[in-house]
Amino acid sequence: MATTKVTTDVIDMSGNAGGLTWVKGTTAQQPSGVIGEIREDTDTKRTQVYTDQTGSSEWRNLKEAAVDNTFLVEYLIVAGGGSGGGGANGAGGGGGAGGYKTNFGGTALSLTPSTNYTVTVGPGAPASALNAAGTQGTSSSIDGSDITAVSTTGGGAGGYDSGAQSTTGGSGGGAAGKGGAGSGGTGSEGNGGGSGFNSSSQWTAGGGGGAGAGGDNAASASPGNGGAGLQNNIDGLNNFYAGGGGGGSWNTGTSNGAGGSSIGGTGGKGQNPGTNGSINTGSGGGGGGQDGTGGQGGSGVIILRYPATKSATLSGGATGSVDQTVGSDRFAKITGSGTITFS
Repeated sequence: MATTKVTTDVIDMSGNAGGLTWVKGTTAQQPSGVIGEIREDTDTKRTQVYTDQTGSSEWRNLKEAAVDNTFLVEYLIVAGGGSGGGGANGAGGGGGAGGYKTNFGGTALSLTPSTNYTVTVGPGAPASALNAAGTQGTSSSIDGSDITAVSTTGGGAGGYDSGAQSTTGGSGGGAAGKGGAGSGGTGSEGNGGGSGFNSSSQWTAGGGGGAGAGGDNAASASPGNGGAGLQNNIDGLNNFYAGGGGGGSWNTGTSNGAGGSSIGGTGGKGQNPGTNGSINTGSGGGGGGQDGTGGQGGSGVIILRYPATKSATLSGGATGSVDQTVGSDRFAKITGSGTITFS
């Protein structure tokens, strides 16, 4: 077959609508090669050039830039709230709110389509018995093979009988009505619980800490209120999350320790129990009165906001709702643990 050589250094094929067809063949048909030759390998589906880049002549694949199909996600992750302490000789302290983390309005998280992400939503701590401390709530998190896990700490337990039985958590639990200091919060996830008050006639407990403020200290006939939660507009609803539980009181004639931001549990009076923290807010349970049980902590929640061009699927036991419209985006509200996948 004759060889046609083009002697000019300009070839203009702009008038053609099709593509230029290169020599192609299998890997086994690969020729010995001459510097500058180009071919298409039909086995590897790669374009090859014969070159001397490494000091010895060889066929090498042309480099292709990696395709970046990641997308940006904003999150709100709240752990389960701690339960209030049960009444004993003194009233129970309020439960601390679950840890609160968000990147809404900040640096977004980069996720990849078709990757399974594990979402863990911490349940609220169970109600406490009489003469028993509350229980710490359970952590919430999101994790996957291509990201660093983001997690929050469960809310601290409310104390009973003395401040020593309250625990540190996302927000700390309040101290019981026998006096003592409440426990602290975990880093930037929340705040500490309030201290209890002890006198011969009034034993009132401190409030559990919230994401927005620490629990109030008890004072005489006034048990401490739970610390305020924080509002977040990631889903367009601007709801409060992670309010502390109110402290309990010894005497039925005293006031109730209010729950933080009206989502934390209310403290009990006398023989009355503390009420539960609101579900899917990570709020603390209210402390029990002198003869009342402590309220359970509210369950946590994970909310993810993502582009409207993406769709989410929950599996592996995960519960909640996906692909809800918010502005020009979508969001998923996850209330039970499992897996979320985007497409």
